[in-house]
Amino acid sequence: MWSHQHWQGSIYGRETKQVDRLARYADIFNTVEGNTSFYATPSQQTVLNWHSATPESFRFTFKLPQTITHQKQLLLCGQELNDFFRVMAPLIEKTGVWKIQLPAHFGPEQLPVLKQFLDQVPQGLNYGVEVRHPAFFAKGDAERALNRLLIGKGINRIIMDSRPLFALPPSNQAIIDAHKKKPRLPVHPIATANTPVVRFIGQTDVTEQGLIQAETAGLPKNNDVFFANWQKQLPLWLIEGREPYLFIHTPDNRTAPELAIRLYQKLREQIAEQVQLSALSLLVKTPEETSTQMGLFSEPT
Repeated sequence: MWSHQHWQGSIYGRETKQVDRLARYADIFNTVEGNTSFYATPSQQTVLNWHSATPESFRFTFKLPQTITHQKQLLLCGQELNDFFRVMAPLIEKTGVWKIQLPAHFGPEQLPVLKQFLDQVPQGLNYGVEVRHPAFFAKGDAERALNRLLIGKGINRIIMDSRPLFALPPSNQAIIDAHKKKPRLPVHPIATANTPVVRFIGQTDVTEQGLIQAETAGLPKNNDVFFANWQKQLPLWLIEGREPYLFIHTPDNRTAPELAIRLYQKLREQIAEQVQLSALSLLVKTPEETSTQMGLFSEPT
């Protein structure tokens, strides 16, 4: 989540203890992707620690456990669902989106299962669904049925933009690993509810070898080329009264905070006349330094 070791010399001061990292992270960014909950439900004490380490304005986003989404594929998982939300209860008010990430083989035939599951989850909370089956990106009946279901229930469709990542050739191990793990799917910037979620899988700005190879191959090589579309779409959602969440990743996330800040500042400057976004100061270096949070937009795990 926020404990990437490489960040010890960037957003965290070198003297920052591991237990203090979340509090330091929350000095800069106002939301985080909680991916660890996908692999295992945290302990009750851990949840309480996360709550006490963050201000009231901070928003987590947590993935539902893989036992629910991947192993049981949303079927006969009432007990697991109840157990998860019982443990996470102290963070209910601080969680902006509960994310339901579905496996790539979860396809159109299982939409009735998704509908039944969405009827079963605790109501009154904000959910997002991330699908990876190709049929849901083909602009056909399957995608329309999915979108109708989500719109009807007020559920956000999570958008993953991995174009920058796959514009790079596999020039180092981080990119090779990311190519294997991340899906390569079309980007459909639709808002099915009030809290659109965009996961932007960017390039490492300093991966010079990869950028040079991409240029030689005639491929786009710059994060800004791909982010330009979001510079247009995000302010439109804001004007509509929506509250988008933006998460920025890189192949190994070593420089994700720096990229997140750079893209946010670029967005803030471009849309200043349309929408006023809060300022974001430089990365925190020492415990004595503070900074302004990112407002609606956020940085990644």
